[in-house]
Amino acid sequence: MDSRGSTPGGTVEGRVPEDLAVVVDAGGTVTVWSAGARQLLGYEAEEVVGRPAAGLLAADLPESGRRHVAEGRRWATEVALRHRDGGRVVVRLMGTPLADGDGGRPWLVTPAAPEHVAGPLEPDAEALWDLTLAQLPVPVAVYDREARLVSANEVMTRVMGRSVAEMRGLTLWEIEPNPPFDEYDRLQRQVLRTGEPIFHENFGQSPGEVRNHAWSMFLSPLKDESGVVRGVSAAVFDTTEQYWARRRLAILNDASLRIGSTLDVTRTVEELAEVAVTGFADFVTVDLLESVTAGEEPEPLPPNRPVTLRRTAQRSVLDGCPESVVPTGGTTFYPVDTPPLRALVAGRGTLTAAGDPGMQKWIESSRGRAEAVARHMIHSVMMVPLRARGVTLGLVHFLRHRTAESFSEDDLLLAEEIVARAAVSVDNARRYTHERRTALTLQRSLLPDRPPDLAAMQVAYRYLPAGSGADVGGDWFDVIPLSGARVALVVGDVVGHGIHASATMGRLRTAVRTLADVDLAPDELLTQLDDLVVRLDREEGPQTGGRAEAPTPGEVGATCLYAVYDPVSRRCTMARAGHPPPAVVTPDGEVRFLNLPTGPPLGLGGLPFESVEVELAEGSLLALYTDGLVEAADRDIEDGLALLRGALADKAGPLEETCDRVLRTVLPARPTDDIVLMLARTSALDSAKVRTWELPRDPAAVARARKSASEQVTAWGLDDAAFATELIVSELVTNAVRYGDDPVVLRLIRDSALICEVSDGSSTAPHLRRARVFDEGGRGLLLVAQMAERWGSRQTATGKTIWAELGLPGD
Repeated sequence: MDSRGSTPGGTVEGRVPEDLAVVVDAGGTVTVWSAGARQLLGYEAEEVVGRPAAGLLAADLPESGRRHVAEGRRWATEVALRHRDGGRVVVRLMGTPLADGDGGRPWLVTPAAPEHVAGPLEPDAEALWDLTLAQLPVPVAVYDREARLVSANEVMTRVMGRSVAEMRGLTLWEIEPNPPFDEYDRLQRQVLRTGEPIFHENFGQSPGEVRNHAWSMFLSPLKDESGVVRGVSAAVFDTTEQYWARRRLAILNDASLRIGSTLDVTRTVEELAEVAVTGFADFVTVDLLESVTAGEEPEPLPPNRPVTLRRTAQRSVLDGCPESVVPTGGTTFYPVDTPPLRALVAGRGTLTAAGDPGMQKWIESSRGRAEAVARHMIHSVMMVPLRARGVTLGLVHFLRHRTAESFSEDDLLLAEEIVARAAVSVDNARRYTHERRTALTLQRSLLPDRPPDLAAMQVAYRYLPAGSGADVGGDWFDVIPLSGARVALVVGDVVGHGIHASATMGRLRTAVRTLADVDLAPDELLTQLDDLVVRLDREEGPQTGGRAEAPTPGEVGATCLYAVYDPVSRRCTMARAGHPPPAVVTPDGEVRFLNLPTGPPLGLGGLPFESVEVELAEGSLLALYTDGLVEAADRDIEDGLALLRGALADKAGPLEETCDRVLRTVLPARPTDDIVLMLARTSALDSAKVRTWELPRDPAAVARARKSASEQVTAWGLDDAAFATELIVSELVTNAVRYGDDPVVLRLIRDSALICEVSDGSSTAPHLRRARVFDEGGRGLLLVAQMAERWGSRQTATGKTIWAELGLPGD
């Protein structure tokens, strides 16, 4: 008698011991346990006798067996049993009811004997034909005109779990009143009615077996010589192998469509687990090397060193993955000389049984793992490394416990194919993660950490890189303190994404700071910046044969908005190059977008930019942003601007809260571009902190200017700065009187520093030089540079201004 043991390595064929005998009393308790039973399942008699027989079952009895037991009739069917080592053994057994003195019904369980066709073997053709039908290796049955069974061969009785005598004269629905036998009964009656054959396929468990099979059923009419339908025959073929072959092809197709839909490492391995569980595994885990989850290049794995991995994804046919002993996101440890580490290092998939010595050692190394294997009866395991481009990224575990069949070599080939496809997607996602993190780090390093402390305004900002569906871009912003307590605000956006865009952004931000230091007007600064972008465009043109082709204008491009605010005059001068217009919120809550001349984007070259000057009431809010905030694929820019207007019109509050409110209101559901939002609340410098004197171009004016400046510094309580102030004012006014033009104006500003400014009508810039020993002049600016913390000059509409800053005493 054959037995089939379900082990992870495949089906093991063997002989059921002839002396197998088990007696189960009416209460379901084992009372007799033979040596053959011990040989089959590994339990000693003292471990089993007196205990419920149900504990030996790995699955419920087939429906036919349960019905026969309930009716007290002899039964013969396949039974799935639990081996002592936790494995699964499928054998065909027979139960014979016994009678005891108390009127109970004990059962004797023995190996099922094969049924034979009774009667002499006649050497005539009809007898041979009958023997052929009876002994065909496929299930065959014949039904009459009322769809009632006439006869069936041995294989059919085994599949149905009933003898011919039990089924004769009954319809299929009467024999087995459960789906899908109602459908089979309907199809038989259709054949009897139409006289046309029917082919039908089904996948499921037959009444006499404990495992699912794929069945191809041919229902054919039986006609007499006149063509009248007298009955119907059913020939059933086990097409389980073909079914699984088609299923594997479908799984591969599903994997190609579903795995790798994003450039996210975690989501990619989750898709791998989903495909495997819905296809052919009951439980799947994906463990990745820590370096892979971080987007780094994994190092080679030494075989003599344990490895720690991160459980990145897991999926089960059971809700909540109760089989798991490591939570998703947790770490797992592969010790030396264990099957997982060997598979990881070797880079080849393995197919093992839960009872394999090496696997058993691995299972027992963790109490939780051993309990999970025993509780869920995990009997088949495959381990397949995730490898792409010759690099090992992690390990995938495939397990079965609900599916009775063990993994086969074909299943291993399927798993390797799916994992290989997923590994390429995982590696692509890892590389993308690495590049994006690098670009983001570069971008953040080029942006200000926090806004500077300014007396002229309060500043808050938000920078949001694009989501995982796109590379980081070249958005940037800056707050630049200028001379005379003025502040420059800049927001820009480089065309493109990735590291190249971030690097270009860094170069442009540095250029803006450099140009801002020489106090260029906004329109002139954008002109200079436009020339720089044109030069970058030419330098980065494509190479052909060692010579650079003429690049297409605009391949390297950017938009920019540059604004300079003066807290003394409360005037803000702005210019923009293809950038969205800024918004101004007045102290009473009115929101308006400034109608600035648009100007061309940077990089087109030769086109003019125009500055506009506006006066801002004290306490006004200036909002600068990039197009990613207001533009989206599913909405018009005007809708985005309307949302921004509504968010800014809300009750004024702290700038940080306003930034968050604007993002909640305006931000697209799925941003595809970087986003910059910068809010600046303006303030006016107290008139008591500013003093201005208009001076004649007369050498005598130097003394009066020095005296006035000294008196004002003393009035401000800055006596310690009086000497340095007198010296700086004296030198600057002297230069203006000697080399400049009318009008000459002296201005002192008390801000975070003491600022001395001397303006005149000449546009000639001063030049710091080293005077010789016997020179009578040339030391003025050198003295100013030594006394001041900072000094410089800027061009004005009427000439130039020379300025110097002194630190306040006590700073």
